[in-house]
Amino acid sequence: MTRPRSLRALLSGLATLAASAGLALGTGGTAHAATPLPAHVFAPYFESYNGDSPAALAQSSGAKYLTMAFLQADRKGSCTPYWNGDSSKPVDGSVFGGDFTTLRSRGGDVIPSLGGYAADNGGTEIADSCTNVDSVAAAYEKIITTYDVSRLDMDVEDNSLTNTAGIDRRNQAIKKVQDWAAANGRSVQFSYTLPTTTTGLADSGLAVLRSAKNAGAKVDVVNLMTFDYYDGATHHMATDTETAASGLHDQLAGLYPNLSDTQLWNMVGVTEMPGVDDYGPAETFTTADAGTVYDWAVARGINTLSFWALQRDNGGCPGSPASDTCSGIAQDTWYFTHTFAPFTGGTTTPPASDFSLSLSPATASADPGGTATATVKTAVTSGSAQTVGLTVSGAPSGATASLSPSSVTAGGTSTLAVKTGASTAPGTYTLTVTGTAGSTRHSATLTLTVKGSGGTAVLGNGDFESGSLTPWTCDGGATVVSSPVHGGSHALRTVPSASQTGQCAQTLALKPDTSYTLSGWVQGPYAYLGVSGGATASTWASSSSWTKLTVPFTTGSSGTVTVYVHGWYGQGAVSADDLTLS
Repeated sequence: MTRPRSLRALLSGLATLAASAGLALGTGGTAHAATPLPAHVFAPYFESYNGDSPAALAQSSGAKYLTMAFLQADRKGSCTPYWNGDSSKPVDGSVFGGDFTTLRSRGGDVIPSLGGYAADNGGTEIADSCTNVDSVAAAYEKIITTYDVSRLDMDVEDNSLTNTAGIDRRNQAIKKVQDWAAANGRSVQFSYTLPTTTTGLADSGLAVLRSAKNAGAKVDVVNLMTFDYYDGATHHMATDTETAASGLHDQLAGLYPNLSDTQLWNMVGVTEMPGVDDYGPAETFTTADAGTVYDWAVARGINTLSFWALQRDNGGCPGSPASDTCSGIAQDTWYFTHTFAPFTGGTTTPPASDFSLSLSPATASADPGGTATATVKTAVTSGSAQTVGLTVSGAPSGATASLSPSSVTAGGTSTLAVKTGASTAPGTYTLTVTGTAGSTRHSATLTLTVKGSGGTAVLGNGDFESGSLTPWTCDGGATVVSSPVHGGSHALRTVPSASQTGQCAQTLALKPDTSYTLSGWVQGPYAYLGVSGGATASTWASSSSWTKLTVPFTTGSSGTVTVYVHGWYGQGAVSADDLTLS
């Protein structure tokens, strides 16, 4: 029973001897340089704070590579990183070192991740906490040499996104470490994990990359958190992953104009959250989404595919809200890991025969009851021409979408026709055309705007006097009732559950860059009224009597917003009536 302790003591003694011989941190030691990661790697996050063994869980799941979360200081002002900020878990071979060695013996490796929401929020992310650039660089080098890793991940979110001094220190320290690594023959990469919108990084995320460029620091991977959009809307998570990553690709092209398209895509990473994410059921990544994202990631040749977190990859709590230990949906244990695992290694090699798919135009508009068309174009990109089957999804309620013909030989074209109904709600919608040839799949999107009276404020059925929910899209538990009402004969009543807010929403195409006011009457506990998408604003009330809420907002350049009303998880029923937009 004492052998492991003796072995650790021996290793510690050897480390001390190595340090005295000039192989210590930052002194030029190259006794062993880490093996670089594969060009395409699946590396799910591992919650290092719950007592699990990384090697054991990797063995059970089949994940060879892990992103270890998180390293941070134990208090503000400290320059010393600890696992989860726990001073009893220092950066030392005795903490996780044996697990990491076992992972490497099986052909895998780890990516230590610094920061995370708690550290970024509390000021204990190392570059925020420590005000000396050299000390931050020394902390990074210690992690690299102690665990012999070839990549560090910087998880920057919340307050760390607005701490400009910390952002600059972090990038200056990265530059120092990269110079140190080059001088000592080490291969070291740096990735940034950042929040995203559905169309790419917000300006705060771009500012992090601009700072890196100004500091001369190389960013090898930008890993998008393709979950937690925080906009109150219901999301198609696979589609949003693709649009977010495509937006990032274009942003990277602007920052690094000398890189090829292939190189730009190989800077992209995406991180999903299996099942119901921690924002709620409106952002649920399904088992079907996993297959779609995998195919897309292979086709694009992105660098990193991940999810938060390995401990959630099981169906132990179907129907439940977000949890650290299960996905909240019905699934086989390790379903998401098994789907993503083949991404690592040679499976990202493009198929012998391949094709491209695009839409012209990529945007279209129609009045309610009108028609919009686009040409689906295909082309052979490698090998011989294959038969490509075409499908379309995402048509709004009351509209139909068709493809003629529904299959083409690569190089041919098809016509997408979208016919809206008189009841189709004004707004902007994304339709996805998917082409499939054997195991190869490519998609393109059409942004369809259903016009409403020339872009004026048109809120459909805001008084619910039609007796139905149309054109509102609602969670289960929402109904139109005759009592209680604020005015007229009907009102909305919605009953939140433990996993749903009871939201009802509709998307509107308004005038761009224009001020509006959303108003309405609500009743019940935690009743919310707001807008998301092209503008973000909301307010709430908690009252047993009717209360008027007013939400002023200004549209963005698209003019598109989603109006919503909802309650809160596990709270009582809420009512809404006489909603207006002016």
